[in-house]
Amino acid sequence: MPMGLRAKLPGFEGASEWINGQVNKEELKGKPVLVHFWAVSCYMCKEGMPQLKEWPQKYGELYGLQVVGVHMPRSEKDTDVEAVKAVIAQYGLEYPVLVDNAHSVTDAFENEYVPAFYLFDGEHQLRFFGAGEKAIGMVEQRIHKVLGPKRA
Repeated sequence: MPMGLRAKLPGFEGASEWINGQVNKEELKGKPVLVHFWAVSCYMCKEGMPQLKEWPQKYGELYGLQVVGVHMPRSEKDTDVEAVKAVIAQYGLEYPVLVDNAHSVTDAFENEYVPAFYLFDGEHQLRFFGAGEKAIGMVEQRIHKVLGPKRA
């Protein structure tokens, strides 16, 4: 069962590897955060990648949103870090992505799904959770609702 609304942002300790830089909770303090769980073997995850690629710039400028990807392997084959790097390169993702081969971060989030989206406000309280093929559209609506008016 995924974590409940208003739960605090867990840490990112235990990552097997970071791609495109590494972040921690302290660096993200005061910033809204979207944590995106995905897997290389998930076709729905890949369908949303072009949209997700734009969000760090689009919503980072508007709301200060930080995006963090978590690659959650669903099988032994998914633990191939080079395959993860290839998908990140293929879709041009530039935000930090952690490879969670030991499921340390996945367990901290109590996550069971890919794709899955956890939206935290600037105080790092969970404001939205969504999973599955329609979740990407729902999380984009929630970004506007939760994060409020655009920055001046």
